[in-house]
Amino acid sequence: MMAENLKIIDNLWILKTNEGYKIGLTNEAQEDLGNITFATMPKVGQTLKKGDSLIEVEAEKAVSEFSSPMGGTIVAINEAAEQDPSVLDDADQTKAWIAILSDVEEAK
Repeated sequence: MMAENLKIIDNLWILKTNEGYKIGLTNEAQEDLGNITFATMPKVGQTLKKGDSLIEVEAEKAVSEFSSPMGGTIVAINEAAEQDPSVLDDADQTKAWIAILSDVEEAK
């Protein structure tokens, strides 16, 4: 996974993959939040518009809601993070992914 392909928008990273656009928490977001204790993950099959709530995270320093940086349909979520929200604290931010969106309206 090459870091130079990551696009950062509002403390979220976006990586174009074969399955769709993978979105996750940046190390900066992790720092701001502290240890993540609870996450309300999106649902597979859900359609989001840009700006819709993607994930709500409860952590030691803050409760934070992250908006989807793009519109699309959720085709996968990070099930490990749903079981154990501390996965979203992983120092390797590529493991702190939230969801994959397909049918994305490409940014012009």
